[in-house]
Amino acid sequence: MKALLIDDEQPNLDNLRALLAAYCPQVEICGTALSARTAKSLLHTHQPDLLFLDIQMPEQSGLDLLRSLPDYPFDVIFVTAYDQYAIQALRFAAIDYLLKPIAIDELQAAVARAEHQRRRKEQNQLLQNLVHLLKAPPDPDGQRIALSTAKETRFVKTVEIIRCESSNNYTTFYLAGGEALLVCRPIYAYDDLLEEYGFVRCHQSHLVNKTFIRSWKKEFGDFLLLTDGSEVPIARGKKEALKRKLRL
Repeated sequence: MKALLIDDEQPNLDNLRALLAAYCPQVEICGTALSARTAKSLLHTHQPDLLFLDIQMPEQSGLDLLRSLPDYPFDVIFVTAYDQYAIQALRFAAIDYLLKPIAIDELQAAVARAEHQRRRKEQNQLLQNLVHLLKAPPDPDGQRIALSTAKETRFVKTVEIIRCESSNNYTTFYLAGGEALLVCRPIYAYDDLLEEYGFVRCHQSHLVNKTFIRSWKKEFGDFLLLTDGSEVPIARGKKEALKRKLRL
């Protein structure tokens, strides 16, 4: 989980960073902020999964920061030294908080709950996509596939996928907008799934969307030239089947 640490005192940030590094290896610190104003900018830049947020800060408190945001695509663990009113509110809202000085076991428990919450959100997204697929009639132009990366589960339209490339048990999806998504599943898991949406297997390590094929190059071996400029090799054993699928 990517985490942003927000506290108006540098020693507190240093201490929390050290504790997370030592006892919570599942947390990757993407930034720190000494004020709510700086934090707001970093939120937009890093898009963290988790905030460690000090409540009492000068100018703007942690709660003021939250009130200024349009939405909350992250989990929050509040960090506070006192403020009994805020603690009572947090308890009623079932939101995690840590009291300073931070106890290691409480820190680990809070991070574990945040991690569980994040996984549950991803599972809910997957279920929503399943319901959408079951309700909607097949639509090649609107069909979406769930791709789980290390950071998120993305729902991508099949028509936006240019090609897929295998690397052992991982598959990289190259999208029309120039983005590449690395998924922890082997390419053969997508072979039959994407075939009915116009994808062809031209090589053991490559799956290509026919829509994006520009030409079949025969210089120095056989390659497919795609509209994004990439060249994909054609395996000798795939040539005849590929010709049939491309009606050559």
